[in-house]
Amino acid sequence: MSDTQSRDDASQNMDESVTEQTHFGFKQVDKSQKASLVANVFDSVAAKYDVMNDLMSFGVHRLWKRYTIDCAGVRAGHRVLDIAGGTGDLTAKFSRLVGPTGSVTLADINLSMLKVGRDKLRDQGLVSNIDYVQADAEALPFPDNSFDVVTMAFGLRNVTEKQNALNSIYRVLKPGGRLLVLEFSKPASEHLSKIYDMYSFHILPRMGQMVASDAESYRYLAESIRMHPDQETLKGMFEQAGFEQCDYSNLTGGIVALHRGYKF
Repeated sequence: MSDTQSRDDASQNMDESVTEQTHFGFKQVDKSQKASLVANVFDSVAAKYDVMNDLMSFGVHRLWKRYTIDCAGVRAGHRVLDIAGGTGDLTAKFSRLVGPTGSVTLADINLSMLKVGRDKLRDQGLVSNIDYVQADAEALPFPDNSFDVVTMAFGLRNVTEKQNALNSIYRVLKPGGRLLVLEFSKPASEHLSKIYDMYSFHILPRMGQMVASDAESYRYLAESIRMHPDQETLKGMFEQAGFEQCDYSNLTGGIVALHRGYKF
C-alpha cells in the first residue's frame, strides 16, 4: 500500500468518525448515544416538568403555547399530531377543539413523559379522542397523509437529525396541512442575549437543583438551546423538507420562535 493511499484511507476514516458525532448540549457524543442521553434527561425531569416550566419562564410558556394553538387553525373533525407532546398542554386544548369527530395523537419518544401526560389529561377527563404513541420524530410510525395539523413544542432541539424529523413530518401531513414548531431560538438583540445567557447558565441550573434535585439536566437544556438552529436556518430546513409559505414569529424578543409551514 502506498503512502498516498494510506493517507487517503486515514482521511476517509477520520471523516467517517466526524460524521458519526453530534452535540449533546455543548458536548460531542456519538450519534448512536444521543437519544439515550436525552431520554435520561427527561426521565429525570418528567415528574417536575410542569412546575419547572412555570418557574423557568415565569409562566410565559403558557402564552407561547396559546399563540401556537391560535395559529394552528385546528377545528372540529381535524386529525392532529402533537409530537414531543410531553405533559399534554397543547393536546388538551386540541382535544376540545377537534371534538368527538376528530382525534389528537400525543406522541413522545420518552415513555416517562408520555405517562405523565396521559395521567394528567385523564385526570382532566380528556379520554375519548386522544391516542398516546411512543414515537421517534425521525421515523414517525404513521401512514402518509394522515394528519391535518402537526405541532412540536420545545422538542425539535432534542432530535439528533432534525432534517429527518421535518422530512418525516412532511410525509404524514395531508396535502393542505400545516406544521407548527415552537422552539427556543436566538434573541433579537445583543443586550437581551447577554441577560438570557446569564439567566440560563447561572440561575437555571440552580433552580433545577432546588426544585428537581437535578442541576445537570437543566444545564443540558440551556446548552441545547444554544446549539439549536437560528430562525433563518430552521426556516431553510422547513423549505428543504418541502414545506411552502414558511415563516416564523419571534416571541419574547426572539427567545422563542414559532415556525410555520404548509404542505401543498
